[in-house]
Amino acid sequence: MSTGLRFAEQAIAASVADAPGSLKALRTAGAEAFKSLGFPTTREEDWHYTNVSAIASAQFDVAADRTAASAVDVAALAPYTFGGTWPLIVFVNGRFSAALSSFGALPDGVRVMPLTQAAIDEPELLSRFLGTAVTPSRDGFSALNAAFAGEGMLVHIAKEMVSDTPVHILHVVDAAGANVMSHPRHVLIAERHAKASVVESYVGLADVPYFTNAVVEVFVEDGATLQLVRIQRESRSAQHVGTVEARQGRDSHFFAFTFQTGAALSRSNIYTVLAGEGCGCTINGLYMLGGQQHGDHQTRVEHVAPNCFSREQYKGLLDERSHGVFNGKVYVHPEAQKTDGKQTNNTLLLSQDAQIDTKPQLEIFADDVKCTHGATVGRIDETALFYLKSRGVSAGLARQLLMYAFAADVLETIDVPVIVDALETLTLERFTGEAHTV
Repeated sequence: MSTGLRFAEQAIAASVADAPGSLKALRTAGAEAFKSLGFPTTREEDWHYTNVSAIASAQFDVAADRTAASAVDVAALAPYTFGGTWPLIVFVNGRFSAALSSFGALPDGVRVMPLTQAAIDEPELLSRFLGTAVTPSRDGFSALNAAFAGEGMLVHIAKEMVSDTPVHILHVVDAAGANVMSHPRHVLIAERHAKASVVESYVGLADVPYFTNAVVEVFVEDGATLQLVRIQRESRSAQHVGTVEARQGRDSHFFAFTFQTGAALSRSNIYTVLAGEGCGCTINGLYMLGGQQHGDHQTRVEHVAPNCFSREQYKGLLDERSHGVFNGKVYVHPEAQKTDGKQTNNTLLLSQDAQIDTKPQLEIFADDVKCTHGATVGRIDETALFYLKSRGVSAGLARQLLMYAFAADVLETIDVPVIVDALETLTLERFTGEAHTV
């Protein structure tokens, strides 16, 4: 255990003392859990390949205490809003910005409100869900997030509401956010037979150090479908930890996609519990790293009920001295007969110094299941590269095309065409050094 964050004790105590309404219990539990857990170390199996000492030893300001003025305006956000026609919830340097947010395009049956407002207006609804999927005792980062819980959104989709309009939650950090830590916590609820999509974006507008420690709690009730797309494009000097955990009801479907190009150190945890019979999940991701970036992707699918399915496909493109980690776990309980699970991780190493540690895992305690897992690690096919060059394609473009072909199929699993197009563009441009926007 590493306690870390030299100022944590005083900052956490102040956070608990200032907690509004129903958030006080969560902050108190988070404070107690962090005191006990501290930060994880590489001696722990789940953190063996990821050293978080750079976070634990840092001196960050609490976002709520930062008074420096931000220069972020609507024009600065435009390149990151996918056309600007969706409901847009904006956080700047860790704090919700009502002035930059737009709720006008929200469909009937979809409610979005800050957690602090929900604690006052919807205390019963919030208390049913807040802190129940990602508990403070999960790990030190979850505990720290709980201790500072408040900046975040409640997204509630009413039963039988089918929405084709994604809700976009955009987190940006500019130069005024240097050395700030933020702990956003979002609660997404899709009631019975609802269908909706949420897009989360994390964008660094300036190359400054900061720390994002995000939590998303997801509840997909009977017959509902929820798609969550997370786009992580933090500053190359930032640290990012993101945890998503879902609870699924009967015949529900949860789709999660993680896209990562940012942060010096990044850890993504995607967990779901298939608690209702006949439900399923799809958990996919694409990470593209360069320089000395470190990206750790952890998934856990817990099959509790029978007749459920899970699909996972993660792909990595690693260049220069970057280090990727993938650890996917599928856990099948004794009662989860007729489970159908498939998990794959494929990585392209684009330099001699890039590294990947991959560990897909199955833990099966039922006897009537169909589960497979596998991983591949390789380099760009020199034969294919030679073929393209022999047809007059430049070496740089040929390399781009082969990387795009590697990544395209997983990107196309996203059911939001505008997002697919934008991420395909980023994939093509990622290693050219050209400026690009999403």
